Amino acid sequence: MELGVNIDHVATVRQARLGREPEPVFAALVVQGAGADSIVCHLREDRRHINDRDVELLKKAVRVKFNLEMSSSAEIVEIACRVRPDQATLVPERRKELTTEGGLDVLANSRALKNAVSKLEDSGIRVSLFIDPDKKQIDASRKLGVKMVELHTGRYAEAKTIKEQERYFKELVLAAEHAKGKGLCVFAGHGLDYHNVLRVAKIREIEELNIGYSIICRAVIVGLTQAVKEMMTLIN
Repeated sequence: MELGVNIDHVATVRQARLGREPEPVFAALVVQGAGADSIVCHLREDRRHINDRDVELLKKAVRVKFNLEMSSSAEIVEIACRVRPDQATLVPERRKELTTEGGLDVLANSRALKNAVSKLEDSGIRVSLFIDPDKKQIDASRKLGVKMVELHTGRYAEAKTIKEQERYFKELVLAAEHAKGKGLCVFAGHGLDYHNVLRVAKIREIEELNIGYSIICRAVIVGLTQAVKEMMTLIN
């Protein structure tokens, strides 16, 4: 099981005072040194945390996989094609949301997504779609021609009761099996933390977990290197 660490919230701390520190690229190098398999960041259209400079510096500095989360807007696609991260993960984006609230509706937005996917792949960037664990969305993603999907784990992570958690865990298992059966590489993420990650890490079809907020929160207490190593121990 591989671990991608999202460093967005290092930039969130910086933007709280519109200062220069902490520097996301330094955090990325620490995460890389701690053994993470990839660095993830989300260049939002409103630049609420990660900005264009961060993305350019990360591309130059990171030696593990650099995964850029992004919308399919023309502006952001153009930036990605110029910077050329190793991977682009297309996600839905709404200006007023605190964090990504769900997966892409690939069925309803196939034309716009196909255009973005084509441009990114023509620039040599591997493309993944962030989707809900739903068979119809998986099938639509496969039809679009992508080779990777990331399953949104938010419903499982935010379940209020054991019954809900069991329901949404089963949903993840079935979706992962279906996606793998369609020949897709399967990743997962959103809302995973040190308490709920164990079960998801045991789903054999999932190759990579992308986790950010909980690791950065833990890092405030124990340091970033230790926080990453603790998560890697759990998922492996």
